Amino acid sequence: MSALTPQTPIPMDITVHESSRTLQIDYEGGVSYKISFELMRVCSPSAEVQGHGPGQEVLQTGKRDVQIVKLEPVGNYAVQPTFSDGHSSGIFSWEYLHFLCTQKDALWAQYEEKLTKAKVTRDTLMIARSGGACATH
Repeated sequence: MSALTPQTPIPMDITVHESSRTLQIDYEGGVSYKISFELMRVCSPSAEVQGHGPGQEVLQTGKRDVQIVKLEPVGNYAVQPTFSDGHSSGIFSWEYLHFLCTQKDALWAQYEEKLTKAKVTRDTLMIARSGGACATH
């Protein structure tokens, strides 16, 4: 994802909803989105999930019940969640958060397709495998 630009939608407020396992992102003009912690986790922009280049993505499974246990600001351009499974290396820029919000249905469909292709389910325990779910461009 590219750097912060004047066109980058900047959240006005971000709320962690533990019981529904969703992150609510509110923007100017009353626009609001909710994205699941599971989607955030399986689409984390970290190298651990995305790899260091095309074809190195790692399909994430067993993340249905993941929680966000901490959400820290990163400068004025991102947040860094710590998930209950210990994953904390993903920095979610404002641009990437907006991408997740606006593309969540397509990203979820890609994830399900990759699960099917790998012959696993969302609840399969994690083992090393390639073929991550989320294109970051």
